[in-house]
Amino acid sequence: MKATKWVILVGHGGIPTDCPPGLVGDFKRLEASSKGKPSKELLEADARLRNWPRTAKNDPYKLGLESVAESLRRRLPGHRVLEAYNEFCAPSLETAFEEAVEGGAQQVTVISTMFTRGGSHSESEIPAIVSRLEKRYPKILVRNTWPFDLDAVARFMAGEVERVEAETAKA
Repeated sequence: MKATKWVILVGHGGIPTDCPPGLVGDFKRLEASSKGKPSKELLEADARLRNWPRTAKNDPYKLGLESVAESLRRRLPGHRVLEAYNEFCAPSLETAFEEAVEGGAQQVTVISTMFTRGGSHSESEIPAIVSRLEKRYPKILVRNTWPFDLDAVARFMAGEVERVEAETAKA
């Protein structure tokens, strides 16, 4: 049976440590000159960077996001959970969403690892992508968890402070 409820966990994405500096430099230069309209060259550089081979050694961020996604899978039975990256790593949010559509998604909830206001990715870029996807797929219920309930975020963080304090008090 195909899952109808999907979650896409969006992380920032990192540059692999063994990626040639020239590739990153080209991407950054093209991105800076694009003025919001990506050129063919920028899209090609983005694809090369996103699809650079990843390992736990050259991109520990990717492994970290995959670990969070695995925890979400255990906590969200009945949901299919995918990872996506805002930049530098594949798949993009759009690509992950396409996978959900192909998998029979009837509803997709997008959640980012970026909690705080003021960040262009979580506050502007991801909501703009979600809006475009909603328009492209009007029969799919698309939700974005942004902005987060900051009191809930603070409760989570306070719990982590208490956990670490308790662990170190025992040592």
